[in-house]
Amino acid sequence: ELSARRKRSLPVFKSELLQQKQEAQNDTEPVVLEGKCLVVCDSNPATDWRSSSSPLGISVRAANSKVAFSAVRSNNHEPSEMSNKTRIIYFDQVLVNIGNYFTFESVFLSPRKGVYSFNFHVIKVYQSQTIQVNLMLNGKPVISAFAGDKDVTREAATNGVLLYLEKEDKVYLKLEKGNLVGGWQYSTFSGFLVFPL
Repeated sequence: ELSARRKRSLPVFKSELLQQKQEAQNDTEPVVLEGKCLVVCDSNPATDWRSSSSPLGISVRAANSKVAFSAVRSNNHEPSEMSNKTRIIYFDQVLVNIGNYFTFESVFLSPRKGVYSFNFHVIKVYQSQTIQVNLMLNGKPVISAFAGDKDVTREAATNGVLLYLEKEDKVYLKLEKGNLVGGWQYSTFSGFLVFPL
């Protein structure tokens, strides 16, 4: 008898699920479609980052909205004259530079307004001196990291942040205190666009 009741209630349960699914779709919740194509409708499309719209009001984001970079030091050469004058920490090997917004001078130039993620690891080698590394936005420090343990041969000044950037803002690393004499091989600086605004 219990089994018979379950069988009778199953169609009612399925009907309720279908009704809830249809109501969810009407409330603009995400809908999973079977097949090889997914269309995403943006009810509030941004106009400042190269999108196009179809006659149905569907926003199509261009492939050039992808922005990311990652750079490293591949060797332990002493700082160059450029680095000594500006104290900008430079990187000689770029692993990723989608959009080409990370310059030869190790400065990231924001291509559009949005929220960006940055992180860095600057290694000091064989010295008793503390280093302070600042992540700079348009010449002003935003965050800092320190490495100053006298008893280790290698130590990293490490930090990360999300930043709201305008178009053409400049982000770079600056050695505020100490020096990198002895090299900073394996140091890294990375960033990417989280989402445009």
